[in-house]
Amino acid sequence: MLIEGPLFVVSNRGPLSFSRAGDGSLVARRGAGGLVSSLGPLVRDTKAMWMAAAISDEDREAAEAGVVEAEGFRIRSLAVDLQAYRMFYEVVANATLWFLHHNLYELARRPRLDSRWHEAWDAYREVNRTFAKAIIEEAPEEATVLVQDYHFALVGTWLAQERPDLRAVHFTHIPFCDPNQLRVLPTTVAEELLVGMSSHQSCGFHAGRWARNFAACCKEVLGFEPATFVSPLSPDHEDIQGTADSPACSDELARLNERLGDRKLIVRVDRIELSKNLLRGFWAFDELLRTRPEWRERVVFAALVYPSREGLPEYLAYRHEVEAVARLLNERWATPSWEPVLLDASDNFPASVAALRRYDVLLVNPVRDGLNLVAKEGALLNEHDGVVVLSREAGVWEELGPASITVNPFDVSGTAAALHEALSTEAPERAAKARHARELAGRRRPHHWLNDQLKAADRPPRDG
Repeated sequence: MLIEGPLFVVSNRGPLSFSRAGDGSLVARRGAGGLVSSLGPLVRDTKAMWMAAAISDEDREAAEAGVVEAEGFRIRSLAVDLQAYRMFYEVVANATLWFLHHNLYELARRPRLDSRWHEAWDAYREVNRTFAKAIIEEAPEEATVLVQDYHFALVGTWLAQERPDLRAVHFTHIPFCDPNQLRVLPTTVAEELLVGMSSHQSCGFHAGRWARNFAACCKEVLGFEPATFVSPLSPDHEDIQGTADSPACSDELARLNERLGDRKLIVRVDRIELSKNLLRGFWAFDELLRTRPEWRERVVFAALVYPSREGLPEYLAYRHEVEAVARLLNERWATPSWEPVLLDASDNFPASVAALRRYDVLLVNPVRDGLNLVAKEGALLNEHDGVVVLSREAGVWEELGPASITVNPFDVSGTAAALHEALSTEAPERAAKARHARELAGRRRPHHWLNDQLKAADRPPRDG
């Protein structure tokens, strides 16, 4: 991979976050999140500029110094008004766009697009404008600008108007809704959103389905289809294998094996997030034990999960329901020597990797997902000829579907049947499926995804 010329990366979270040392000084540390893990190693030590929001008080203090160089990164943190940022992030990005694109709204009650919401949309526009202004002022002529995700759907509007020399690409990491779902938004807001995205040279997505949805929305609302490209991200093989080979992971695997004995293992590794569909996964396991008694005391379901967005009441309530259902299943089915559900919400990454190495069945059943890296990570790491049970609504299904057992994520009985099929698959077929999944998951590396964006930036935009 070769990065030619100046490169700007724009995202909500950056590759560095700041904390305070014992002496009161600011200390930079590696940021969290899948984007940072995947893209960070590719642009480290390349002189690329990474623009991100200053989220914590320490981040905001660091932002006052301008460009910070640490850990091989050049980062420019933007400290926007705190109230505006909260409305941008919590009301619009998390509680509106995320729900819309993941088809999570219970439309009889939500969304409520009242005057407060419209104020939040104004804040979303203002934060996008602040980032666009910084790029316009600081990017060298003909720089490449890679704008990441739904937080910054409007940046392209101002870049196209004021800096047409820039080669800007937008990449969406979540799904994109279809035209019927887009009608939830006020017409002027939908137009503004689509104009902002289509003002880039091209818009990228992890799966063809999401690119087609976006193009269909633009065709219906704007009257034209902008340039798009499809580029699924892949895990950093070496990075995740390094965790798998670590003493911490080996210790977790030994503890897991001791707890399992000779039982089979169903695994899921997820955020406690509405779109991940944890509850239906538990109910499918419950139905498996009820309808297939031969599996009682012979299989354990390990859910290694971690909290997410608990500032939103829907998410906090969902976590409580997940915990309650896990307890219910253990009360219903456990015996003195068998605990059927292991729910671990401690966010223990070595333990999660250990479970991916050991599973007999990996359940990935999101309601909707832009991609889902866990399916690929599991296929690459598993040492047990494990079978992947995969939702057709996950973007990664376009890649791993042929090597997986496909499920409709809403169909609890169908998911129970798929778990039984996966657990019952004979050894030769299991080995063949695992090899096929590993081969499909290993076809791409993170640099392929970055290269696809750089190539898209070099293409001339279509006429609208």
